[in-house]
Amino acid sequence: MSLLPELRYPSVPELEASARALAAERPGLCALRQVGVSRAGRPLHLLSVGHARRSVLVVAGAHANEPTGGATLRLLSERVVEDRSLRDGVSWHFLLCADPDGASLHVTPAPRSLFDYHLGFFRPAGDEQPEWSPSVLPPDRLPPETRALTSVIDEVRPYLQVTLHGTDLGGTWVQLTKDIPGLAEPFAKSAAELHIPVEAGASDAAGWPASGPGVHVMPAPGAGAAYPSMPDDARHSTWYHAHRYGGLTAIVEVPMWASDLVGDPAPHPAPAAALGRLAHRLRSDALLVEEVLAEAQPRLVGPDGPLLRAARWTLALVPGLAEDWVRTSPADTTMAYIGSVDAFARRLPLRAASMLLRVLRDGDDLAAPRLERLVAYWSENFARRFHARWVPLHDQMEHQSRTVVTAAQQAREQAD
Repeated sequence: MSLLPELRYPSVPELEASARALAAERPGLCALRQVGVSRAGRPLHLLSVGHARRSVLVVAGAHANEPTGGATLRLLSERVVEDRSLRDGVSWHFLLCADPDGASLHVTPAPRSLFDYHLGFFRPAGDEQPEWSPSVLPPDRLPPETRALTSVIDEVRPYLQVTLHGTDLGGTWVQLTKDIPGLAEPFAKSAAELHIPVEAGASDAAGWPASGPGVHVMPAPGAGAAYPSMPDDARHSTWYHAHRYGGLTAIVEVPMWASDLVGDPAPHPAPAAALGRLAHRLRSDALLVEEVLAEAQPRLVGPDGPLLRAARWTLALVPGLAEDWVRTSPADTTMAYIGSVDAFARRLPLRAASMLLRVLRDGDDLAAPRLERLVAYWSENFARRFHARWVPLHDQMEHQSRTVVTAAQQAREQAD
């Protein structure tokens, strides 16, 4: 489960340098420009390739802890430049990083284990995430990153927006705001060729209709949420902004570490009991983190920074989510779905603990060693329980890139 030093996720400055070099090499074809600034004043850059009116928008870096997207974006932009057929009647636009502030705080470019990954972990609170903030904030409070992204959508009016996401451990899946017929088969074929399991029951898409294994279509506005306690709703996110121009959005997820346990479509023999156990463990694990936070709180000085805000926000999700799992059990619950919920139940307390650990380490707090032992223990158990195996970075990028190209081709046929 190692990643060689030369194979690592690129930083935002490295992505910008690559895009700048590409624009300099092909000035008649490519253009790089700034389209906004982050809350901390970091620039947001858009690389455009081609001049056709019909366009595809690719967004990387919406979640700081999902670094595959930046690597895929660099690979894909180079392919679009090299392959004229990909530009036939289509221009491509690449938002290099939707959240450069978040990217600066997630500091594991070459994780060698889940523990190593979590030692540098950061994922902002929901209202600070560019794609999700419209679902939890009024329009006049949206962060500048969100306004920059929606302005780009307003300008290029993409028939397809693709946002590149990822998961720490699990499988690959796609979420669509409208169906793209013909996507499921090549998506599954690519995953099989690269030995990446298709996540057959992604908890992120619980209750959504599927157009094929791992390809989920979001329910129409007005449909009930699978997890009522969750504060955000994908149907109010920036993913739906492309709909006002007749477009749609595809969210392409790919794992850093793979697990075949999330690909088993067999029915689970006792889903209600399993979900009850997972809800209990989620509450118990979160309580351990809350106890450390309560002990250390008197020693924390000054306003909460982004790490502590995110840790608190993550912990606040736990009670409602655990209750959702106890109260609801999707019809025909599969082994894959229970596996995905199991991973989610491990992931939330581990993320909160990891971000709190960074806060305590920075303050040389006496509770840091105890919390570090907990993060190490949970990381190792997570990897062991799911038989985690590293997905080579090239394969992560290749699968995500192939899926974007296929989605662009199939969505264009549908639009025509």
